[in-house]
Order: sequence, then C-alpha cells, then structure tokens
Amino acid sequence: MTHSAYLFRRLGLAWLLLASIPSLLLLTQNQLFPLIDLHSHLARTLYWITMTGTAPYGMATVLFVLAIAYRLMPKALFMSLFLAISLSQIISLSVSHTLKSYFKEPRPNLVFLAKQALPTNEQLSLDAFYQLDKQGRSETISNALDGLKVAEPEMRLDSRIHQHWENEIGYSFPSGHTIFAVTLVLTASYYLLLAGLPSLVIALWSWGLLMGLSRMLLGMHWPQDVLFSTFLAAFISCLSVFLVSKLRPLPQALVNKPKP
Repeated sequence: MTHSAYLFRRLGLAWLLLASIPSLLLLTQNQLFPLIDLHSHLARTLYWITMTGTAPYGMATVLFVLAIAYRLMPKALFMSLFLAISLSQIISLSVSHTLKSYFKEPRPNLVFLAKQALPTNEQLSLDAFYQLDKQGRSETISNALDGLKVAEPEMRLDSRIHQHWENEIGYSFPSGHTIFAVTLVLTASYYLLLAGLPSLVIALWSWGLLMGLSRMLLGMHWPQDVLFSTFLAAFISCLSVFLVSKLRPLPQALVNKPKP
C-alpha cells in the first residue's frame, strides 16, 4: 500500500467518525435542539466553538492552522497545504451560499419559535419571516424571543446566543459552518499526516466534531444539514487535494513511502 493510499484510509475513518453523530440522529428521527440549557456554561462554550467558524473569526481560524503548519512543516509541503486550503474554502463558501438559496430550509430555532404560543404582536410566521430583509428578520427574532420570555420563562438564552440567533437569519441547508470546518479538517489533515504530525490531526478532528455538534445543539441546523455538509466537505477536500497535486506534485519519496 502506498503512503498516499494509507493516508486516505485514515482520513476516511476520521470522516466516518465526523459523520456518525448526525447519521445516528437522522436514522433515529431525533435532533439535539432543544436539548440543553442555552443559558448554561456548556451553551456558552458551544457558542465560542461555533464562532470559530463564523465570519470574520473563521478567517482567523484558517490563519491559525496555517501559522502552525508553517512552523512545523517543510516549506514545499506547506505551499501545497496553503493552496489546497485556499481552493477548498473558496469552493465551500460558493457552494454553501448557492445551495442555501436553492433549498430554502428554515432553521430549527425558527421552527421552534413559530410553534410557541407567543403574544399576538410577537408571533413568528415562517412564510412572512423569509419575505423580510435582513434587518426585519433580526427584529422579528428579537421580538419573538421577548415573547418567549413570557410564554416559556424557563427557556433562557445567554445574551451572546440571543445575538447569534438575531445574526444568523439565513436558510438552514446546508450548514456552512460544518462545510467550512470539515473541509479545513480533512484538507489540512492530509498534509499534516504527510508531515508526520498526527497530534495536530486529532486536535483538528475534535474541533470539527464539536463544530457540527454546536450547530445542532444551538438550534441552527438539523442533523441532515450537518450530515450532508460532511459529505460535501469530503468531496470538496478530495477535489482540492487532487487538483493541487496535479498542479504542484509532491516529491515521490513523500507520497509513495510504503506503509506496513
């Protein structure tokens, strides 16, 4: 078995683990929202995780990964990693925006708010919501959350999550955060494994897994959103690595080193 084939087998296992939780939820017809107290320390931790994939902080996450790779990798290998990550993120961003506009699936938090017995002037209609502009959507969510304090006083939101709900007012399918994270994880991991840095791969994989969980637990995405995004991210990552390998082939000693 070539070294490259060995690496792809390991990455395939990592991808299966990333896809396992949303797959199980989808098969059992369950979801993770509303499951946790959104005013808890856990919720705040998940919020900060999800923010690492939210603009503009997502760019800082990419730069952080690149900075570590630059210090630890051979420069020739780093250049391939840089090109593959750049290409994969451009593709993932474009595909995510295109698919959201096509499928027009409402987010779980909006479906939840629309089902609550809110005061008349604070009720949320899904059909009317998506006819509004960005500011109107944010105001509608803010009003609905004010009504939720009366209808469901036990369900409290941390102020940062409250603001996140007001900011994330687009469609649900697919999960842009998940596509971003899993694409970054798989693309970077290929080159990190080539460089003999498995501990960084484990850290990246853990972050990618938590990203998908945070999106579901915070009410921003359905399990199918995260699962499909994990599939899509794997395709984008493989395509990017393949194209970069054709444009900038790595030394044969690096990619064909036999493995036991």
